[in-house]
Amino acid sequence: MAEYNPILSAPQGANKKPKRVGRGSSSGLGTTAGKGNKGQQSRSGKAGPYVGFEGGQMPLYRRIAHKGFSNYPFKKEYYCINVGILEAKFEDGATVDKKALIEKGFISSKASTLVKILGDGDITKKLNVVVDKVSESAKAKIVKAGGTVKTIEEAAENKE
Repeated sequence: MAEYNPILSAPQGANKKPKRVGRGSSSGLGTTAGKGNKGQQSRSGKAGPYVGFEGGQMPLYRRIAHKGFSNYPFKKEYYCINVGILEAKFEDGATVDKKALIEKGFISSKASTLVKILGDGDITKKLNVVVDKVSESAKAKIVKAGGTVKTIEEAAENKE
């Protein structure tokens, strides 16, 4: 039976000593230590300046005009639900509002989600829909089935 003899040392040439630059002219890597003569890269400290630096030329982000206004931070995103899904998930005469949609698991209770009803599918049940937005086709289908459609703004005006 052969004995198990694990190799505990690395093979010849696997471990090299790092080059120690800047230790005198006789070391072969003295004087400028492989960094060339003068200039930004030869200095101590951070090798390069900030991102976008173009060697002293006016950087691109400063050459281009930054005019105008972005409406992106104020964009409203709606969670869309089709009338076909309302037909499948709600009973006849039910009220479809944010609270009911949260209970059915359509929207999260944590997020202040805006809801829009879209007209894909058919509906036969009478539903009272009170959401943020309703498409024209969805409104026509719900009213045709005998239901009512109001936006949250209209419902708030009627209460006052």
